[in-house]
Formats: sequence, C-alpha cells, structure tokens
Amino acid sequence: MTVTWRHLPAPAREIAVAAAEAVGAARARDPEAYETSVGRLAGAERSGLVLGAVVRLLLEETHPDGLAGDDVRQVLERCVRSAAGWRPDVDPHVVLVLLAGALGVYDPGDDDAPPDPAAVARHAPLLVADLLAVTGRPLDGYLTAAFAEIERTERND
Repeated sequence: MTVTWRHLPAPAREIAVAAAEAVGAARARDPEAYETSVGRLAGAERSGLVLGAVVRLLLEETHPDGLAGDDVRQVLERCVRSAAGWRPDVDPHVVLVLLAGALGVYDPGDDDAPPDPAAVARHAPLLVADLLAVTGRPLDGYLTAAFAEIERTERND
C-alpha cells in the first residue's frame, strides 16, 4: 500500500489493496492469487466505482483525442484475447460493459443481463492490467487519482 492511501477510510483502503493485488495477479497471470484478490474485491462495496474511475483515467490517457468505436473495439479485443489464455471464463460482454460504464454511456436498465458485482470484480482487473500494459505505468497513481476524483464528486453532490 502506498503512503497516499493511508488517509483513506478502511473500506477504501481495502478496495485499494485488493485492486492492487488483483491487477498484479492479472499481470502475472496467477490464477490462484487472482481468485483470492477478486473475491476480496467482490465483497468490497463500491469497488466497481473505483475500478471504473481507474479504467476511465487509463482510457483518457491512452486515447487523449477521444475514443472512436474502433478504439473501443480494439481495447475490448486486446483485453479479451490477452486474458483468454489464462482466464477462459472471460466474458466479452462484461468487458464491454466496463468500457461503456467508464465512458458514461452504459445504462444497466437497458441491459437484459447486466453483470453483477462479482462479474465486475472478476473482469475489471483484467481490463486495468491490459490498459496499464499500454501506458507502462504503475497502478498506484491511477488509484490515487480515482479516489481523489470520487471524493471531489461526493463533496460537490
């Protein structure tokens, strides 16, 4: 855990630690460590919100001029293909929902089968790990920025 997370309330620290472990396990393609950390993420309330903010920040950085439909398709295909080699249960629909949600264009009410929090927790670290591979940067800064953004939004609401 980084020093910047010490000020966070315990539930937020739990999300940060579990997310860092899950993304690290995804990058290492370690199924056992991944399952353990994903289980912790699935049980952490609002982990989807945090990981969604991380995905959005990564998408903004990797596509500074905005995302076109082809860009979204490329990110989706790259992530699913990369993960399928060690996670045969990867669901392209869930990854697409994560992308659409991060971009603010997903309405669960319009989805016949919206993913549950466990599915989000199983797939979001795969997407984050894939996007981090493009940036070549560590997760910590994105998590810190995501928590700061969520805090700022909640203060203004």
